[in-house]
Formats: sequence, structure tokens, C-alpha cells
Amino acid sequence: MDTRGSSEEAMNGRRTAAFGIGLSALVCFGACSGGGGGGDSQAAPDAPAAFALELQAVKNFRFSWTDVAGETEYRLLENPDGSSGFTQVATIAADATSHDLVVPLVSRVNAQYILQACNAADCSDSATVFVSGTLEDAIGYAKPSNAGSGFEQAGTSVALDGNGRTLVIGAPGESNSETGVNGNQNTGTVATQSGAVYVYVRSGRFWSLQAYLKASNTDAGDFFGFSVAISGDGTTLAVGAPNEDSSFTGIDSGQNDDNAEDSGAVYVFVRPDGFTWSQQAYVKAGNTDAGDGFGGSVALSDDGNLLVIGASGEDGAGTGTLADPNSDTAGNSGAAYVLSRSGTTWSQTQYLKASNTGGLDRFGSSVSLSSDGNTLAVGAPGEDSAAIGIGGDEGSNGRTDSGAVYVFLRSLVGVDFVWAQQAYVKAGNPGQDDQFGGSVAISGLGSTLAVGATLEDGSSAGVGGSTNDSLTDAGAVYVFSRSGTSWSQQSYIKASNPGSSEFFGTSLVLSFSGDSLVVGAEQEDGDATGVGGNGAIKNTSLSGAAYAYRRVGGAWSFQRYLKASNTGSGDRFGRSVAIVGEGTTIAVGARLEDGSAAGTGATQDDDAATSTGAVYLY
Repeated sequence: MDTRGSSEEAMNGRRTAAFGIGLSALVCFGACSGGGGGGDSQAAPDAPAAFALELQAVKNFRFSWTDVAGETEYRLLENPDGSSGFTQVATIAADATSHDLVVPLVSRVNAQYILQACNAADCSDSATVFVSGTLEDAIGYAKPSNAGSGFEQAGTSVALDGNGRTLVIGAPGESNSETGVNGNQNTGTVATQSGAVYVYVRSGRFWSLQAYLKASNTDAGDFFGFSVAISGDGTTLAVGAPNEDSSFTGIDSGQNDDNAEDSGAVYVFVRPDGFTWSQQAYVKAGNTDAGDGFGGSVALSDDGNLLVIGASGEDGAGTGTLADPNSDTAGNSGAAYVLSRSGTTWSQTQYLKASNTGGLDRFGSSVSLSSDGNTLAVGAPGEDSAAIGIGGDEGSNGRTDSGAVYVFLRSLVGVDFVWAQQAYVKAGNPGQDDQFGGSVAISGLGSTLAVGATLEDGSSAGVGGSTNDSLTDAGAVYVFSRSGTSWSQQSYIKASNPGSSEFFGTSLVLSFSGDSLVVGAEQEDGDATGVGGNGAIKNTSLSGAAYAYRRVGGAWSFQRYLKASNTGSGDRFGRSVAIVGEGTTIAVGARLEDGSAAGTGATQDDDAATSTGAVYLY
């Protein structure tokens, strides 16, 4: 990107401070001066000489200037898109010479900034500084803190807390044999693909590792970190290990037998003081069985007291909310489990099945929970119904693996919470093998639902195009909205640059209001880097991409095309996505990125460690 300042002769006795914004190393700016107004003896001195500016942190604009005499405060003004006008975004102390602004990069590609030096008489404006380009150097880059050996696959899962100050990265391929919290990250002993989770926290403009998490019963092949979820308040973290092998059932039961291969487990960690993590619970299904994949997906309510766990390989043949958990005659039909916490004690409160349970439906492949925990969406990408839209015929198994999503509502009946299925959701254009429901996201408010169909074949681009089937496995996303108790399809969304086998909809996330949507496409082939690059050039196979969309007045529109700052072939950028607020921060995982550096803000220009994985912040 370009970052530039300009200078003018001082007018009417007024002077301004020199300042700049830089997103790459050692960018220099000239002195700046501002517009009209009468000066007096309190006016600032002549503008200082040019200076050098260097970016020192990720996802951050750092403004610097030479302090001037006579001012009582500085004011930073922002025009976020270059056209909506300037508003004040910060008041800065009189003796300051720098200011850090954490910005949503997706909406700041064309931003402009002015610094004012103010006193009782008036304010002096700097010349406008412009942001332009792809913002590559501002994108945050986070790696495992013990990266370098390769195959960690960090970024397979990612989560952000509600204020964007905690970043959780799942690395199910990590192979250290350590157990528990903050153990030795480089023991030299191996438990291949046991998995790990890394918790980074932001203080000001700096990110640092707060916790390195392993299972309490680390074992090879468990894939701890395959799924992660953090509560909105940041105090509770759930980690899925769908290939964990213990045959025990329930909460905090025995952990150290391996008699139910790939039954799966979930681990709950807490940090009540905001700093120190500890494992609070080891969670197994109430009907543990080999191959269930319990923990393949997880979701938490904002307060962390409600946990939903998907087990897409579970075999129960029952239906609905009162199903028998021990009728294992529908292989890989899938299930979801709801657990609640009272004080520090967890208990399983609900076993959920689809209303039309079928073998190989893989119900529970994806789960998403509203902030209050009262609305739950569960995806079943292997469901076979030929039904269209909302509430169709569930028994018409005419389109294999077309996929479905089930919406459940929790309500208080007397003194107990009761779950009921509210909607059976199909695409408006269901197709065989589309796998609608492979990813789901529900808004914090619970009134907007987004569903990914990674193998959908439509060739249209953008929002609301035609639904032909001429681009194999391009992928699509469907958005539904709820009015009262009724759901309806609101939009059919495709990539802005669709391509065959790009798996648009691999991952997706909605903001609290539901007005912002981010979609990952981990097999997209674009060459671009950064924010808003050219998506038409596709020579970097399986590099991956993410796409941001915005809803205004019920209408969706494409906002920005996102790529890694170091786009590389086979990186699978877009495997996971997370969002804060209405897009204040967006995180995107690239599970097969090859950098050998460790931690945050590390160098990005080597590919010396195969498939370590990375997460990028926007």
C-alpha cells in the first residue's frame, strides 16, 4: 500500500505538527500544515523536519509526530472510506508523539486521517494522510509458539472473544507429548497429531502468548484443537478432540483407557481472573461409542454456561429431542449434545437428533449457538431429502447428500429449560452432493442463519445470482432470517470470483447483529495478497480466500475479498474464520501454511516448515 503525507506553507500565522501513518518499515513523511483561521501567541512553532516511521505491531495503524509547543491536546480525525467525511476518533494527551489505532482493515482500504493540534484559541490541522492499496503490512500474522517442526496445522480452528483481545488457535496436528496448561512446548518426546491450542492476548498494540494448552490425557492421533469455541466474555474455552479414544462416559470420568477408538472428547478450560487458565472439565458423551467423533464441532453461549457438542459419527436411530441414545442402528446419523454449567459443575442436559434421522446424514458436523444460548443450529451435510426451503417433506430421500440444517429453540417451561425443533431448513435449490450444512453460523441475536454448501455447483458470482449447476463444487452460502417464529431464505451468496472446486462456504461466521458475514473458501486459487486484491488471476492452487459481505436494510452486498499477506500454493487460507462485533476484527486460519517462524508478528517470507499453519488478523 501507499502511505503519504504532503506539506504546504503555513497560513495566517498558524503551524501544524508533522505526523504520519505507516504500515511498512521506515516510511518517511514530510512536514504538514493546515488550513485557515487566525493565529495568536499560542500558535504552535514551525513544523518539524521529516521523520521515519516503522510499524511495530499487527492490525494496527501507528501515527507519529513531533510534539509542538502551545497545544493542550491532539485530536485524530478519520474519514473511514474516503467519502463519508471526517469524524474525531481519538483525543490524545498534549505531550504525546504517537498514537495507535486498531482498525477493521476490511473497511479501511480507502481511509484518510488528519491530526489536529489544539489549544483554547484554535486547532491546527495536518495535511491529510491517505491509506490505499491492499494493506498487506498491516495484517496480523500468528503462528504456533513452537512452530518449526511442521504439520501442526494451526488455524484448522480459530476463535475470538467478544472484545477481540483473545485469539484462540487450534492446531490438531501438533505432536508434543506434554499434558495440561503451559507445559514444556519442546519436550522432544512425540505424540503424533495429539494436538494443541494456543491462546494469544492483546495489550494495546502487542499480542503475546498467554497459554499453551494440551489435553489432560494427551495421546497420539487425538486431534485436540480440531474445534475450538470461546465464550463472549472470554472466561471459558471449549476444545474438541474428535479422535480421542477413551470409552468412559459423562463428565470427568476416567481418561486413560483407549477402548473406544475415535469416540472423541471435549475439554473445558477457564480463566476466572482473566490471566490464568486451568482445565475445568473433561467431557465425554453420555453414550460414548467408537467412531462417534464427539467434539468435531463445539459452540458456547456468551456467558460460557451452555456448551453444544457435535458428534457427526454417532449412530443413534432415534429422532428429535426425546430420542433413545442407545439405539445404535443408524450408522453415522450424528447427534448433538447440550451441556450446562452450574457454578463450576457441568452436566449433560440434552441429547439431540434430527427429526428425520438417517444413516450417513452426519448431523452435528457443524453447530452454532446464539449469544443467549436459546437458538441452536445443527448441520447435517449428508442428509438426503429432496425438499426445498423451510419445512418441506423430510422423508423424500431423492437427493443424496444434499444436506439440511435443523434449528432448535430453548425455552423455559416452569423451572426447566426445554428444547424443541423450530425449523427444518433446506437450500432453495438443493442439489445432490451439495452438502448444505457442512458449515453453519447463527447471529448473536439468533435471528439470522448462514449455511454453507461447499459442493454446490452454481456458476453465478456475488449475491442473488442464478442457480444453474455448471461450476462443479464452487460452493455457496445461503442466508435465512427469522421473523417471529418463521424462517425464510433471504439470500443466495456466491464468491465474487467463483471457480470450480474452490469450496466456498468451507467456513463462515456472522456478527452479533447478523449484518456482517465472512465466508472462507479454502481451495480458492487466487494469486492476490491482502485486502481487496484482484481475484481474477488464479495461478496459486489451493491458496484459499475469504470474503466479507454486509447487509443493509435486508439487502446483502459483497464488501471485500481477503487473502493472506503471504499467499502461497496449498496454504488452505479460509479453513476457519472468526469475527468480533460487526467486523472490528476478523481472523482467518490457513491450516497448511508453511512458515517456520513462531509467535505473532513473525517473518512471513520463508516456507521452511511444512503445514505449520497460520492465522491472519484483519
